[in-house]
Amino acid sequence: MRIGVILLTGPYQTESADTAIHFVEAALKKGHTVKGVFLFMDGVYNSNRNVNPPGERNVVAILNAVGEKVPVTVCAACARFRGMKKDNLTENVRLGGLGELVNLVQSCDRIITFGG
Repeated sequence: MRIGVILLTGPYQTESADTAIHFVEAALKKGHTVKGVFLFMDGVYNSNRNVNPPGERNVVAILNAVGEKVPVTVCAACARFRGMKKDNLTENVRLGGLGELVNLVQSCDRIITFGG
């Protein structure tokens, strides 16, 4: 099955980011194809390399590791509206537009949204 993931919340608002990451890892382990993860609305904060809370789980680093296996796209407009720049992004993510979200949705059998 071809799966796409949309993440709508930041790394420390709820555990939606953790759940999305674990879902991607489990889907890959079961042999599914994860076509991509799209960070939308406050989900873009999960890609901010400057977030490194001491003594807490580092969602950005975990997402970066997922980005080595699955394309992770950050909504460029959402990032811009939240003051994030390309230099703020962790390594294995890239900026993209809503057209890429449409392509992800069209190319998948299932879309799973976290944080909505």
